[in-house]
Amino acid sequence: MKDVSIIFENDDILLVNKESGVSVQGGAGIAHPLDEELPKQLGYKVYLVHRLDKETAGILIVAKNPAAAAKWTKLIQTDQVQKVYTAVCFGLPQVKGKTAMEGKLAGTVEAHGRTQNAELFFKVEKSWKEKVVSLNAETGETSEREIELSKVIITLGTGRMHQIRIQMAKAGAPLAGDDKHGNFKLNKLARKIGIKKLQLAATKLTVPVNGKSETFEIPLPDHFKC
Repeated sequence: MKDVSIIFENDDILLVNKESGVSVQGGAGIAHPLDEELPKQLGYKVYLVHRLDKETAGILIVAKNPAAAAKWTKLIQTDQVQKVYTAVCFGLPQVKGKTAMEGKLAGTVEAHGRTQNAELFFKVEKSWKEKVVSLNAETGETSEREIELSKVIITLGTGRMHQIRIQMAKAGAPLAGDDKHGNFKLNKLARKIGIKKLQLAATKLTVPVNGKSETFEIPLPDHFKC
């Protein structure tokens, strides 16, 4: 595994850029999780402040000591910490049955074995269509189909497991490359145009450091299609 990219560091925390496909936390059957590999890279133990799904890329806060972990675990629950995600989805989200370019999705998700309220805010940056050519192996004939994709900027009102993936799918705009909550048939088509990984990344993070609020931003991962 290559070194984890560090984008900011102070006495309390590290902000790292986690790649898609890397698990944040170790466990049975999990190879090379970040909480094991990063200490090897740094030479000291680290403490997780929050999580990102294995398939989700982006900025992650990691604490350097237990006291910092306790402090930042509380901070991340406040409006002093703001997380912004970028996603590519199929189609456009619907709010109350109508297509919307921006708005709020509110409802419930199943997380940690219980139903929890969930809220997110989205804004569609752009929407476009891609032509997908398929070959019929039996007849040798080709067919062409268009799929609509949208680049969406998302901020969370709540932080629930798989919240973005679940709520966007419920809104009729499943994330491209989502093999758990997404649209299997559209994912199969999307692979023909190079979408092979989940199109979701935590791309911007605002945190209180050095006595002021600072925003850190990363470019979109190479596997994004937009």
